[in-house]
Amino acid sequence: MPANRSPLPRRGLTVLAVLPLLALAACGYGSEAKDDPADQKVASGAKKIDGLDSVKIGYFGNLTHATALVGRRQGLFQKELGATKADYATFNAGPSEIEALNSGSIDIGWIGPSPAINGYTKSGGRSLKIIGGSASGGVKLVVNPKKIKSLKDVKGKRIATPQLGNTQDVAFLNWAAEQGYQVDAQSGKGDVTVVRSDNKVTPDAFKAGSLDGAWVPEPTASKLVAEGGKVLLDESDLWPDKKFVITNVIVSQKFLKAHPKAVEAVLRASVRTNKWIKANPDAAKEAANKQLEADSGKALAPAVLDPAWKSIQTTDDPLAATLNTEADHAVKAGLLAKPDLKGIYDLSLLNKVLGAEGAPKVDAAGLGTD
Repeated sequence: MPANRSPLPRRGLTVLAVLPLLALAACGYGSEAKDDPADQKVASGAKKIDGLDSVKIGYFGNLTHATALVGRRQGLFQKELGATKADYATFNAGPSEIEALNSGSIDIGWIGPSPAINGYTKSGGRSLKIIGGSASGGVKLVVNPKKIKSLKDVKGKRIATPQLGNTQDVAFLNWAAEQGYQVDAQSGKGDVTVVRSDNKVTPDAFKAGSLDGAWVPEPTASKLVAEGGKVLLDESDLWPDKKFVITNVIVSQKFLKAHPKAVEAVLRASVRTNKWIKANPDAAKEAANKQLEADSGKALAPAVLDPAWKSIQTTDDPLAATLNTEADHAVKAGLLAKPDLKGIYDLSLLNKVLGAEGAPKVDAAGLGTD
């Protein structure tokens, strides 16, 4: 997927201030996740880190946030934080999580690349840092096979994305442009009609026939397949090595500066959770689903859970080069002023943890803190 790195003069240069762009939709809404005794098991003799009573962690009720779901369910965050309590909150959109981070309602969060870019840019580079990776993949173009039989049939159809300017919206607009389709990003009208539809309602709209397809993350993609849809394109196939960032770990710069030991502990838990997921895929899948059920009141059916889980790869590497490309795609679509992302990453603590775990260090692709 080639990137266009030149800034484009558009009427949307001030869009960052006026549109809820670059959000990622999922389940829940800024809610306090239910306590599970397993989350809060503190080892005998454990001590507080940095004297903190708690560390507040945010994530989405979404399988692309598998590290957070499994790490919480298995008590791995609490284990690394010792007697400092791991507090959790779930979100359904990037802007609300960024607001929570900025206000101090959470300290660390799992979030998609686009809201991280937006939050960093809107604050002039002062609000957050990306401190680690979490997941790659898990995004598909699912269509009604009776209406769309090949990629060329997408022209003239109604295709859903989760939200104007969110990660999947930008990806679909970029793909459509590469096919030669003309689409107005703001209205969604053109050679393809882009329908911005919340992931929670997209399956029903698809079943009712008001949508011809959708470019969506898991588990929404697999829910559409369960409703008779067909996977026409896996976004992973458009990226080098089939890898692109879908979830990062971010932290408040204020919290990072004040409590680096606590941040390091959470990153250690993240790395060890990803290692456990890879070593125990079936148990990890079950743990993630149980946490989804605890957070939302409803578990995913096996017909949805199994294929969705297979399409997501957990990773400690933030895949920084792909974040830069995703930003370029948003600029190309006219949804984002050319951002200065220099310094958005601080991978020093992650690389310290990886080194101690005997794992290779990761790179910030020129966007790190010097």
